[in-house]
Amino acid sequence: MFVAERSTGHLIEVLDTQALFNPHKSRIKGSMHYGEEAQDPEFYEKSDLVFASGEALPKCWTDPDYRLKQ
Repeated sequence: MFVAERSTGHLIEVLDTQALFNPHKSRIKGSMHYGEEAQDPEFYEKSDLVFASGEALPKCWTDPDYRLKQ
């Protein structure tokens, strides 16, 4: 699965989708796809990520208390 960095728009391949879906995890391990080849894996804050379309990640992936804030 790919997401994008909010500030640059560069694509990041998510290497641990379970961490992406888990609202209790604030960062994910991914590999940036920029230039000729994928870069070495590193951690990215979920708050800095969006879908490739520019749409924000769902609250249920980023906020463990999303049901309480209706």
